[in-house]
Amino acid sequence: MEFKVIHIDETASTNQWLREHAEEGDMAVWTDFQTAGRGCGTNTWESERGRNLLFSMLTHPTAVPATRQFRISMAASLAIVDALTPYMNKVRAQDHECLSIKWPNDIYWADRKLCGILIECQLSGSQIRDCIIGVGLNVNQEVFLSDAPNPVSLRQIIGQATDRETLLLKVLEAFTLDVDAERYRHLLYRREGWHCYRDGHGTFEAELVTVEDDGHLVLRDREGAYRRYAFKEVSFVI
Repeated sequence: MEFKVIHIDETASTNQWLREHAEEGDMAVWTDFQTAGRGCGTNTWESERGRNLLFSMLTHPTAVPATRQFRISMAASLAIVDALTPYMNKVRAQDHECLSIKWPNDIYWADRKLCGILIECQLSGSQIRDCIIGVGLNVNQEVFLSDAPNPVSLRQIIGQATDRETLLLKVLEAFTLDVDAERYRHLLYRREGWHCYRDGHGTFEAELVTVEDDGHLVLRDREGAYRRYAFKEVSFVI
């Protein structure tokens, strides 16, 4: 998949920029600073100017039906893991293994958030017409000042600066809609053991069973009951 890559110094958000400047082909835009960068819902994204990788990808996944749009989420998270993995070779083996995907598509290192992804798809009937994938990846920031509970940067992990454009190109090169769903499941955060979660009824302990092809998370609680959740219906207690 070939992307036309554009760099801009500053924008409200790269997702918004792509919506306003979309072309027919696949595009990627990255910036040094976002004045209104956001995560899912009302969440904002803290990023020091020129230190992190803030970008969005526009793609036209004509072969993906609307009922299987979670495949795009898997594709984006796997591409970022693939791009980051060579950098993780600079740390101890046990730390290398701490890289994971927190359902549905956050990238975690141990219990700390390294990357967030915001996906916005436009549908045409039962098909996806186009999709914008916004990514905030903490690269070279050394101090985080917001009240975000658990951020971490690549520099804090490996102890040295990383060229942002080189990393961007690695992500774009790794991005493919030919997704290995089982590999995504193998990389899931908390894929083993009992952990705390919270839903509309309160906090409970459960083990992760699977993530279904449509994106639902399936947990099994201590009583043996299976619990199935859509995005935002359950949260991880960290």
